[in-house]
Amino acid sequence: MLPFFQLRGRAIADLSILFIAISFLLYCIFEKHYRCFLRGWFPYALGLWGVIVASSILNGSTHTVLEAIALLRYFIFAKALEEWLLDNTQKQNLLGLCVTLAGVWIICQCWEQYLLGVNLWGYPRWLDGALTGPFFQPRAGPPLAIIMFPGLMIYPMRMVQKKELAQKLAGLALMSFLLLTVVIIGQRMPAVLVFFGFFLCAMLIKTTRVMVLLATLSGFVALGLLPFISPPSYNKLVLRFFEQLGHFSQSPYGQLYIRALNMIHAHPLLGLGYNGFRAHCSETAYLYGVPQFANMVAGQDIGAGCTIHPHNTYLEITTTAGLTGLFLFVCMVLLWLKKLLQTALASKDLMQAMLFITACMLFWPLASTSSLFTERTAGWVFLMVGWGLARARCLSPACTRQARP
Repeated sequence: MLPFFQLRGRAIADLSILFIAISFLLYCIFEKHYRCFLRGWFPYALGLWGVIVASSILNGSTHTVLEAIALLRYFIFAKALEEWLLDNTQKQNLLGLCVTLAGVWIICQCWEQYLLGVNLWGYPRWLDGALTGPFFQPRAGPPLAIIMFPGLMIYPMRMVQKKELAQKLAGLALMSFLLLTVVIIGQRMPAVLVFFGFFLCAMLIKTTRVMVLLATLSGFVALGLLPFISPPSYNKLVLRFFEQLGHFSQSPYGQLYIRALNMIHAHPLLGLGYNGFRAHCSETAYLYGVPQFANMVAGQDIGAGCTIHPHNTYLEITTTAGLTGLFLFVCMVLLWLKKLLQTALASKDLMQAMLFITACMLFWPLASTSSLFTERTAGWVFLMVGWGLARARCLSPACTRQARP
């Protein structure tokens, strides 16, 4: 049920993650299943968590330290999926079905809002023109981008691999529809990442390359038609995108990144702890912290570049845990990607390829992102990572497909 609670009822989703993490720890205690915590990516996760806690103790309040300690639940949750809960293909397929239904729900609400002006709850599109889907605020793009490949694209990808021309054309039409939906939503980074995912699809799966490239071309055609089919989406997705790129250092995102770099320059080793960016970004010490950036922030008020997080996963990790934490995080992510890619290539399993593409999108460094440490993001990230690692484990020769009692 977690994919549904990720959309509505995130408190329940967070409690579910915590419950699974605690249950897995109890399972490991009773079954003496400790070795999984000492191999692979988990030692790096423990190291990252330890650095975040230590930095929070040095720089934060008691409440901040407790929040930092609680972050361990996400890593254990992903490990529980890999080692315990998703230990056979039947369970993985059931999760895949639930993810698909969540994606279909987002798409239906986006098109209802586009065609009728409001979603099921009567909310119109956001002030900047973005479609909100089933949400009040413009939040439909990020979860749909995460769901896109393992939950939705998996079906047209299977269709275009068939020999029948009708199946191939139906798959192409469905791919084009999914890409059109992402475009009319009007959120820049999810759209860019989905186009990036289509590129990875074409590179990774040769048997579908022609159809994926044709669908990508249809996506660019949709972008060209946006002024006619959805002017608000065009204003946000195209005009504002190039406007911000042309003056990036003075844009809100540029100001955030500069402020984060100033904080990293001042605290390179351990960062400022959990929520450190939010707590300290308004301090004047970080406004002109690095002389090379002084001309970029000159004339800005102190509130420019200050918000709850730096809007980039890697900058967030570094402001939280310093370069030490960044090194551990990058090692962990590279181990994830290596495992997913190796299994996808060796097994030629389409779903594994979709999960690898999703991981590449999640951890692409040149992206503006929501905070990794909020449940809205972390729930999806660690669910997808755990699912991919569990599938990789079951596709390996040494894995048993029998569920544990």
